[in-house]
Amino acid sequence: MRAFALKSLAVCPLLALLALCLAADAPGSGSPGASARQRGGARWGASYFPNISLVTHEGKTVRFFDDLVKDKVVAINFIFTSCPDSCPLETARLAEVQRILGDRVGRDVFFYSISIDPAHDTREVLEAYAKKFHVGPGWLFLTGDEAEITELRKKLGVFMEELQQDGSTDHNLSLVIGNQATGRWMKVSPFENPYVLATQLGSWLHNWKQADPDQKSYADAPKLRKPSQGETLFRTRCSPCHTIGGGEIVVGASKQPLGPDLLGVTQKRPRDWLARWLADPERMLAEKDPIVMELRTTYNGVLMPNMRLNEVEVDALIEYLDTESRRVASTR
Repeated sequence: MRAFALKSLAVCPLLALLALCLAADAPGSGSPGASARQRGGARWGASYFPNISLVTHEGKTVRFFDDLVKDKVVAINFIFTSCPDSCPLETARLAEVQRILGDRVGRDVFFYSISIDPAHDTREVLEAYAKKFHVGPGWLFLTGDEAEITELRKKLGVFMEELQQDGSTDHNLSLVIGNQATGRWMKVSPFENPYVLATQLGSWLHNWKQADPDQKSYADAPKLRKPSQGETLFRTRCSPCHTIGGGEIVVGASKQPLGPDLLGVTQKRPRDWLARWLADPERMLAEKDPIVMELRTTYNGVLMPNMRLNEVEVDALIEYLDTESRRVASTR
């Protein structure tokens, strides 16, 4: 455990306390879990977090510690709105988590997306970005002073010096989730299954105080099967915005869809068009491909991000879209 804690501390100081909390709660540790949590909340408090000033996409000035994280369960990520690939995927995934948690977001769970490109991402730009993804109450997009935001990224353990050369916008994509009052923090993949993320935020970080109304017996759990490469790609990259036979995913009071249902898409579009679209959507937008321009208008300007797929991955994803469409169609 000591080696784990030291290794974690080198990457993210917040993670070291996770091992401490787990050890303190373990039988025979000789230290009550409650007191360990109190120490954690104190350690990761006002003396640790830079209480920097930020501006929300709603135009309100807030302080990071006093207004955003103090005594709250939070999910924090860092984005920039001109990102063509990972940031839109991350935002779409968090939108799924928000839908799962429902009105708990803004009540006992809070989301914060902080720009690493504040020179471009003004309050107005962030407001437009938030509207594209139909984010609800309790999720703030924030901008501020770049140097102060960099310091905050360092404190949260998501600043990687080697990625920041020559003004690069490459950055650590980890989602930081935590409960400031108890001192429990961790870094997770933003592309994790949305139900897992919702459980971590809504149950684990609340010390499992929230009862699950849909709790089922493990005896009823289905047998696991190994998904294909194409299915894995679809679930991790495409499912935030698309279904195959489940209808359009709609969000917000306006019920604006994020993307089309992909049932039968391999029959509707030529395979070479699908391959180009999956491999390089930015190029097809620049070429003003008529289908792409129509999709852009239909889906409120939200375009598919560049998922950096290689040729093998593109083929695997198209194969899955085809076989899954045929399977779903056969059940109707």
